[in-house]
Amino acid sequence: MVLLVIGMTVFNYFWGKVIHNGGEKPKKKKLLIVGLAANLFCLAYFKYANFFIDSVLGAYNLVGHQSAHLALNIILPLGISFFVFEFVHYLVDIYRGNKPLESFTLFALFAAFFPTQIAGPIKRYQDFSKQMLEEKKFQLSYLDEGMPLIVLGLAKKVLVANNLATVVDMMANTITAYSAPELWIFAYAFAFQVYFDFSGYTDIARGSALLLGYRIPLNFNMPFIAGSMSDLWRRWHMTLTAWLRDYLLIPISGFRGSHTRFAVATLITMTVCGLWHGASWNFVIWGFYFGVCLVVNNYFKRWRENTEFLKTFFESKWFNALSVFLTFQAFCLGAVIFRIKDVGTDFAVMKKMLLLSPLHGTNAGGQYILARPELPMFVPVVLCMIAALLLTNVPISKLQEAGFFKRLPVPLRASYMVLLVFIMLVFVPRTSSPFIYFQF
Repeated sequence: MVLLVIGMTVFNYFWGKVIHNGGEKPKKKKLLIVGLAANLFCLAYFKYANFFIDSVLGAYNLVGHQSAHLALNIILPLGISFFVFEFVHYLVDIYRGNKPLESFTLFALFAAFFPTQIAGPIKRYQDFSKQMLEEKKFQLSYLDEGMPLIVLGLAKKVLVANNLATVVDMMANTITAYSAPELWIFAYAFAFQVYFDFSGYTDIARGSALLLGYRIPLNFNMPFIAGSMSDLWRRWHMTLTAWLRDYLLIPISGFRGSHTRFAVATLITMTVCGLWHGASWNFVIWGFYFGVCLVVNNYFKRWRENTEFLKTFFESKWFNALSVFLTFQAFCLGAVIFRIKDVGTDFAVMKKMLLLSPLHGTNAGGQYILARPELPMFVPVVLCMIAALLLTNVPISKLQEAGFFKRLPVPLRASYMVLLVFIMLVFVPRTSSPFIYFQF
């Protein structure tokens, strides 16, 4: 698939110049549409062709006609969702007046920079090009900043995400057999698995880039302390959220659009976000679900700002704590839709979680999930670690912002890294799951 990346790189490099030299705005707009269509066609063919075929055949079967199964033998290129989005934003920004990169070598580096190519974060070429133009010389400070990030990211993945995957994968195979409390454990476990898996990858990517003297964007900022759904999405997968806002939400809603138009644009944007995550209907529903959550959040925020009723309560710490709690529960409900691909099963599980059906489950083995003998001994430790992380998230982040950890003596920092590596070697699970976002 390297030929695909090379071909798209060559096309977008020269097409960016064509748009830049395209003359008047109407002509540039037509050239932009051609460029966007070429990029999105590649993404649609490799990622969504079989999904489209299956959906058409499924609709055909619903009206009473039988059709043979048909599937194209397509291999999904690693990272296509990420580098296509970077190409799209490059062309759009040139159309908006930015200058294209003159050097083909630097443009190819922008597209194929290995730390971010497979699973992001999504770079902005204006920021990255400035770093590419700087003279790079090896510095020991690159190691001082990069290696701790790599070790911490690996610890998030190996210690927490992979151990939680044991619980999640085991429950997902017989998900309807569990009771409502156990299903909430499943939702929490998967929410934290995704967070530590993806933020761990991002830390490794940022650390790898720092070894070469490059700084790439932060992608997570304590999302689970968010007090609203809009705040959560400003903290979660931040580069994707910013991309969707700048290149989809704002163009659809307009800069001065009505509240209704903005709500519709939000639903469209988040549904597209869901489809971007994967060629399956559960991802489409997942995106639409969060679109609804964001619309409800925006209407509630406007109502709260325009009413004096309960104003004291809305400004209190109790309301903030309640908001954080409810936001996290809503996120975990969405995590179930994300993990379970069968749509019917998703609704059945969510119905039970929301106490709209009996609390009990058949619980195939007759044991509660945390008492299963096949679980690794580290799983309860992981749950305690997560609780400790939640409790210490804010003070640790404040210390980090103040540069406290960077000022610690080198032997102390080195000892901490060695300890982390030792713990990973001891508690690594027997099976290792790939990074979740590699599939996108």
